Amino acid sequence: MRLSKLAEVLGGEYVGGEAEIAALNVDSRKKVKNALFICISGGNINSHKLVGEAVRSGAVAFVTEERLQVDLPQIVVKDTRAALGLVASAFYGNPASRLKMIGITGTNGKTTTTHMLASILREAGKKVGIIGTLGISYADKKLPASLTTPDPIELNEVLADMLIRGVEYVVMEVSAHALYYKKIEGIHFAVCIFTNLTQDHLDFFPSMDQYASAKGQLFTPKTCNLAILNGDDKLGRQIGERFEKAGGKGFYYGLETPSDCFAVITDESLDGTECMLNINDELCRVSLPLFGIYNVYNALAAASCATLLGLAGGVKKGLSALKSVSGRMERVSSLRGGSVFIDFAHTPDGLEKSLSALKKHCRGRLICVFGCGGNRDAEKRPIMGEVAAKNTYFSILTSDNPRYEDPLDIITEIEKGYRRFSTRYVIVPDRRKAIAYALESLQKEDVLLIAGKGGEEYQEIMGIKYPFNDYTVVEELLTNGKSAW
Repeated sequence: MRLSKLAEVLGGEYVGGEAEIAALNVDSRKKVKNALFICISGGNINSHKLVGEAVRSGAVAFVTEERLQVDLPQIVVKDTRAALGLVASAFYGNPASRLKMIGITGTNGKTTTTHMLASILREAGKKVGIIGTLGISYADKKLPASLTTPDPIELNEVLADMLIRGVEYVVMEVSAHALYYKKIEGIHFAVCIFTNLTQDHLDFFPSMDQYASAKGQLFTPKTCNLAILNGDDKLGRQIGERFEKAGGKGFYYGLETPSDCFAVITDESLDGTECMLNINDELCRVSLPLFGIYNVYNALAAASCATLLGLAGGVKKGLSALKSVSGRMERVSSLRGGSVFIDFAHTPDGLEKSLSALKKHCRGRLICVFGCGGNRDAEKRPIMGEVAAKNTYFSILTSDNPRYEDPLDIITEIEKGYRRFSTRYVIVPDRRKAIAYALESLQKEDVLLIAGKGGEEYQEIMGIKYPFNDYTVVEELLTNGKSAW
C-alpha cells in the first residue's frame, strides 16, 4: 500500500516522499521488511527514541508525534495510539466495516456473554467469529489468547482473515485497557453491551471513576449504533443517559429495575436454570444449562442483542445449547458425592457472586481454593479474603499468578481480611498441592470451587509462564489418585 494513501486516513503533517508499505510494525526489535513503523510513547518505552533500531529492522517510513531526525518519510500526528488503530484498519482494507461487529465490556461476564451470543447467532444460521479472553475462534481456526482485546495490527489482520473465511458476525470482548489505549480506533460497532462495573484493575487505573470512564468510552455514537446496558448497574444507567443525550439508542436489561428485557426464574439448581425471558413483551422460555443469577444477566444481555439484530429465532436453542464456557463456573467433576467447579472469579464481586450461587444449592460444606494475582490491584486481596470467609465453610489460600511477587506475601494480605471473619482456612502456596488438598477433603454433598484462573493455560512466576490449567490438574489428580497428591 502507498504511504500517501495511509497519510490521507491519518491527516497530520506528511513529511518526505512516497514509500511502498508492505507491513506495519510497533516493535523496533522485530525484523519487518518495508514496514511503516508507528512510534508509541508510554509505559517504560518511548519508541520515538528507537528510530535507528527500527530502520535496521526494516522501517521505510514512520508515524510519529514529533519530527524525527531521519531521512525517511514521516506522518506527524497528535496521538500515535489513535493513529495505530486507524492505520491498521486502513492497511487491512477496513474489514470491520464489512462485518457486524458486537463489542462487550464490563468487569465480569464479558466472556460468558460473548459465548452465549455466539451460540445464539450460530443457531440463527450465522457464521460467527469470537475474540476474547479465551482466545480467537472462527471458521476452522482457534488462536490462543494473548490479550483480552488484541493490539490493533493483530486485531485488523484477524478481522480481514475472518472476512475471507466467510464470517458475518464478530463478537468481541473490549477491555478497559484496550479502550484506554485506543485499540479499537477505526472500528464501528453495530451493538455494544455493558455488563457491570465492580472493583478491578486499580493497579492500572488510579481510581474507580477513571476505570469507569474508560469503560464508558465504548458508548458514543461515533463508536456504536446501539447500546445494550445493565439497568441494575449504576454505571449502566449513567452510560445510557449520556449515550441517549448524544443521540444514541439505549436498551436496558435487568432483574431489579424496570427494563426493556427481564426474566422470571422458575427453577434453579447446580445443573442449570429455568427462566422466562421477556424481551420487549415477547416471551421466551429458556432452559439454561448454567446456574447463578449472574448467568441470567448474561443471558439477558445476549438475548437482547440477538433480538435487536432481528435474530430472536436463535435465542431459545442458542442458550440451551451452551453447556459450559471454559473456566466460567464450569462443573468439572464429582468425587465421593461432592461436586467440583472451576471459575475465573478473580475480583471481590465475582468471587462473592460465585460463592453465593453455589452456597444456595450446597447441602454439605462449601470449600474454596483461591489466591490473588501478583503485581496487580493489591487492595482487593483482603476484601476477597473477607468474601471467602463469609461465604465458605473452609478455604485453601494458595497462589494464583504471583508474577514478580512472593506468593506468601500475597497470601498474607488475603489472610488479613479472612481472619476478621473466620479461622477456618489453611495456606498451601503450591496451587497443585492446594487443589489436591481440597479434593482429598471433599465429602458427600460438599461443593468445591477452584477460583481465580478459570480456563487459563499457564501460571506466571517471575516472568515465565509455566503450563498450568486447573481443569487439567483436577483430571490428573483424580485419574492418578493419591500417588499424584
